[in-house]
Amino acid sequence: MKIQFSAGGIIVHENKVLLCQHSQHHGWVFPKGLMGDHIEGEGKEETALREVKEETGAIGKIVKALTPVTYWFVLKEDPSAGSGQVKIRKTVYYFLMDFAGGDITKHDHEMEDVEWVPINEVEKRLTYKSDKQVWQVALRILD
Repeated sequence: MKIQFSAGGIIVHENKVLLCQHSQHHGWVFPKGLMGDHIEGEGKEETALREVKEETGAIGKIVKALTPVTYWFVLKEDPSAGSGQVKIRKTVYYFLMDFAGGDITKHDHEMEDVEWVPINEVEKRLTYKSDKQVWQVALRILD
């Protein structure tokens, strides 16, 4: 078993929310990424802001920390390393953010699509239960 920590953001602008479609699994998600994978000692807020910019092209401004989400998944390991699968417990620290600029056409290759989605359509578009969970927390704050 491995443990991972990630951070990401829910960016809101003019009654729309920024969602992205992942290039590998094609699911619609909020932008997020591993803490400390680029910068050793990087904090939650810094990771969230960096990942949002990399994955969506948008610049976020943190408004409020949201309740972290924890879930399990199985990752297929590199067969050349001599192992099969590993179970991972992942905790994601999300932040509600305002849109502070940027260009969503300038997202990285990790996302195949980035869109502003009307608030009332966000839950229908999201693919994963963990994203739907944190969206419910964000909605209570936005109301």
